[in-house]
Amino acid sequence: MSLGAIPGTGPATSPLPVIRPVKVPRTFADLPTGRTLVMGILNVTEDSFSDGGRYVRTDDAIGHGLRMFYAGADIIDVGGESTRPGADFVAPEAELARVLPVVKALVKAGAIVSVDTMHTSTARAALDAGAHIVNDVSGLTHEPDMPALIAERRAPYVLMHRRGDSKSMTREANYGDVVDEVVAELAEVRDRFLAAGVPAECIVIDPGLGFAKNPEHNWALLRGIDRLQSLGHPVLIGTSRKRFLGSLLAEAGKPAPPAERDTATAATSALAAAAGAWCVRVHDVEGTLDAVKVATAWANPAAVPSGTRG
Repeated sequence: MSLGAIPGTGPATSPLPVIRPVKVPRTFADLPTGRTLVMGILNVTEDSFSDGGRYVRTDDAIGHGLRMFYAGADIIDVGGESTRPGADFVAPEAELARVLPVVKALVKAGAIVSVDTMHTSTARAALDAGAHIVNDVSGLTHEPDMPALIAERRAPYVLMHRRGDSKSMTREANYGDVVDEVVAELAEVRDRFLAAGVPAECIVIDPGLGFAKNPEHNWALLRGIDRLQSLGHPVLIGTSRKRFLGSLLAEAGKPAPPAERDTATAATSALAAAAGAWCVRVHDVEGTLDAVKVATAWANPAAVPSGTRG
């Protein structure tokens, strides 16, 4: 694929990469097997906690998505609304305007794309544009027509645990046994989707680290991946640059800034991979890809390529 430049149009554009389409579009079935997948985070937002504003321009977002794709990301996760605690809500129309051209460009380049959205209208339009996966962080408050859409399209759907919304979820971080309660609440929402006709094999579950969770809850859920797997679905883990890692790495009482949390993210991603997670969602694709390959080799010696032993 060659990259050149053509003039863009509109206030959020500038010269855009020229993308030569792949001859045969890739599908979800083309994803690698035998190791934990790496999902690259692409925030087309103004206020995400780690990189808000860096990729809000269409050309910047496409360029960063391509860089992650060429670096080995198995999936590119494109989102147009920040879901950090306290974030302002974004109208579905504005969210769609941000993500749709990016989804189209990355699909054209041959990437497997997920759309990070809580809105059925955005999910539908992104799937129409070639997105392969819907990644929905709404948790217990999903839009009522989302199950019907996923049943209709039979698209892989990431069902994440969250109580409340971005404004209220911090107050909802109250659990007895957090793993038991998260598993039970995920099962409850999962059953709504199954009842709507969503095939069980379309569902991926995500415990929602940092979403209505404090640091102790996050660590407990990381240690409890086997209990999450008891639901019978692939598990996605997202620790990337999250606050509990910043607190762990604090110096003189000051949390490490998000950009300095990638090594810790790679470590937690490797632990998740060794525990059998299906996918990890991260900002730093290259470092995490190395980490999950090491974890795979450690957990499954048969997965080490011949000629590399010794």
